[in-house]
Amino acid sequence: MAKRSGVHPWRAFRNEVEPALELAESEPRELALAADDGRDEQDAKLCYRAEDLIYEAWEVTGARRVALARKALALWPDCADAYVLLAQATSSLEHARELLEEGVAAGERALGHRVFTEEAGEFWLIFETRPYMRARAALAAVLWRLSRHEEAVEHQRELLRLNPRDNQMLRYRQANWLLELKSYDELKELFAAHADDRAPGFVYTQALAAFARRGDNTTSRALRAKALKLNPHMPAYLTGRSPLPHKHPDYTVFGEESEAVDYAAGAGALWARVPGALNWLES
Repeated sequence: MAKRSGVHPWRAFRNEVEPALELAESEPRELALAADDGRDEQDAKLCYRAEDLIYEAWEVTGARRVALARKALALWPDCADAYVLLAQATSSLEHARELLEEGVAAGERALGHRVFTEEAGEFWLIFETRPYMRARAALAAVLWRLSRHEEAVEHQRELLRLNPRDNQMLRYRQANWLLELKSYDELKELFAAHADDRAPGFVYTQALAAFARRGDNTTSRALRAKALKLNPHMPAYLTGRSPLPHKHPDYTVFGEESEAVDYAAGAGALWARVPGALNWLES
């Protein structure tokens, strides 16, 4: 079986404010928003010019990226991705939150109410929804870091409702958050909704959830065995026997040490907070 690689789906936001990373996307459907919301031709041109600036900004860093984001907003105030880029550049979580809340509001204005009512469930297939979804996922991450946990979970809950395929891979972060909040019933529903997901880290979180709720029993042991088979490198990094490297891997490969490093960086503290979990994992 070919190994799948990804880009840090497990890691909670730590030192940087950044949008949720995207992996394999379905083919987008075009949505003629300019026609649907009454946007005139001139407004549409400004929108497209702003989007071109955002694409350019993604290719650069630092002051140049910030300047391009601000220029995009000057052209089109509803450019949600510009707010995400500005939030990435600030060192203040509160300022990032304010920017991302503006970005979410901008995305809502750009899409219009009809899209939210008629396209729920197919959201990611509509290309124009993605800036809004990036902004809202980034806002959730910042709110979690600000200890506004229920709000963070609610934002991701709504994103998963709009896009149950979860192309943004928010389910991994949501699982960790729900487990930390001991929202076991909702966590069970999340696992059931993604029952075919064999990503090793997701299975490790399922094992931890089963142990946290019911202790060492048949179910938790079965999940532990499944997790260990999918990636045997995880326990060493979760327990600290193998220290995390100062530089995290640029990409991860499911089943290999790169994934173990990435998962432990994001979920290690959660494992440590469940009494007896780390000893149980290695028993």
